[in-house]
Amino acid sequence: MTDEFFMRRALDLAALGLGTTRPNPLVGCVVVGPDGTIIGEGYHQQYGGPHAEVNALARVENPELLRQSRVFVTLEPCAHHGKTPPCADLLIAHGVPEVIVCNDDPNPLVSGRGLEKLRAAGTKVSTGLLAAEGRVLNKRFFTFQEKKRPYIVLKWAESADGFLAGPHFQAVQISGPQAGLLTHKWRTEEAAILVGTRTALHDNP
Repeated sequence: MTDEFFMRRALDLAALGLGTTRPNPLVGCVVVGPDGTIIGEGYHQQYGGPHAEVNALARVENPELLRQSRVFVTLEPCAHHGKTPPCADLLIAHGVPEVIVCNDDPNPLVSGRGLEKLRAAGTKVSTGLLAAEGRVLNKRFFTFQEKKRPYIVLKWAESADGFLAGPHFQAVQISGPQAGLLTHKWRTEEAAILVGTRTALHDNP
């Protein structure tokens, strides 16, 4: 199995936290033992709860193996005390010799400090594995941290002759079933929905 395989598994795990971790990012972690197999994995499940690294390391049956293992994590391990202790410190305390990171963390509270702390402790660190996929997964987090605004999805449905509703604003079906499914998916993934005044008054969504 390749490094890409393990990081993709970590990304798949991270996605399981969608809708329960915000404003925190989605993070997954995979521990690969000295024999090249996964011996522990986890993800950040809810805001304020243990981070992905904590959950993954806790599932390793023999902690002594961590000193010969590689850790794949989708976002730079934190180096500050927030609602939980720093994950960089946890990895160092367990003697993990190598950490492979998908994306650097743009949060000013982290912003390279986790990587620096690991390297200062002698941990081999590499970043950027499947970075584009990681940015897509955490598009909300990266947009907020880098652009200081929410991630925005615009949905517009219009009839072929340029109308948004029927006569006297009665509701009519404009979008097809596939668009409807996609719209409901978006609604479940986002923290807020903004509609126009007339939509609120006439459709009472």
